[in-house]
Amino acid sequence: MRQKSIDLDGMGHAAPIPMASRVGPILATSAVGGKDPATGKLAEDVDAQTEQAFRNLGAVLAQGGMDFGDVVKVTVYLLNEQDRDAVNRHWVQTWPDEHKRPARHAVVAPLRAGMKVQLEALAVAKDA
Repeated sequence: MRQKSIDLDGMGHAAPIPMASRVGPILATSAVGGKDPATGKLAEDVDAQTEQAFRNLGAVLAQGGMDFGDVVKVTVYLLNEQDRDAVNRHWVQTWPDEHKRPARHAVVAPLRAGMKVQLEALAVAKDA
């Protein structure tokens, strides 16, 4: 089977789905939130959740043999429209070169209890 599911300790979903799936050079993540995998807890504020969500996304990418330079598209799910500034701060830290950033779309949506932000990414391996 060409498909490989990617899971990490401390990160997961209540549903029977992996954190990501890779087929050949393409990796697609499930929703990656800002829960601390070591404690299983969400920070109260959106900035801390967003910072952790980007760390978690980096861990998922690494487990799939990729890094932030392989990401071609990110969908950001926000609980509140006004939280875009927190995402933008961490976005620029993650991809400081404005000429080497992935495409992005943000959606305001109801999220599970306590969550303020989730990231979903599509990546293509460098060797593709």
